[in-house]
Amino acid sequence: MHAHPSAPLSLFVADGRRKYLTPDERGRFIETARRCDRRELGTLCLMLAFAGCRISEALALSGSSIDCAEGVVVIRSLKKRGALMYRQVPLPSALIEEIVEVHARSECGPEYRLWTLSRSRAWQLVKQVMAKASIASGPHCVPKGLRHGFGIHALRSGVPINLVQRWLGHASLETTMIYLDALGQEEREMAQRMWK
Repeated sequence: MHAHPSAPLSLFVADGRRKYLTPDERGRFIETARRCDRRELGTLCLMLAFAGCRISEALALSGSSIDCAEGVVVIRSLKKRGALMYRQVPLPSALIEEIVEVHARSECGPEYRLWTLSRSRAWQLVKQVMAKASIASGPHCVPKGLRHGFGIHALRSGVPINLVQRWLGHASLETTMIYLDALGQEEREMAQRMWK
């Protein structure tokens, strides 16, 4: 379901519940993905968490999408109707090494897809990893919650907003600016000082 073009972008649903993973939930998800018995599922989950890509963009990645020398994943932006656009997102070196190890299929060549799941099956499996990570149900407990969590985490880590915009593949900076609405640790600390 897509938002109406004139509907304001928000990190919250109509009843006020959030659509993003908190830093604690994001950390638990990453740790659970790292311990996943199915290593291919683990690398998919880690790609979603560390690249902030849409699940359909992750499923379209091939072996040649991983640039080991540069330490990036090259993602085809699927939301750009008609235009063929790519973006580079840096990845932790440990994740790149794990992807190379887990998905080593040299006999298939560099154009093999890293994950051969359907979008709906991948969505179900990511939700299962979230459940194992004790992430409560709600509008944030979906793969898109990881994307939103990535945007918030990047901004809270000091990444400039225009870089976050590029990494997420947003056409408009206005779209990326919704991540500034999430209450951060700094704001909570200021509020606590105010209450003393």
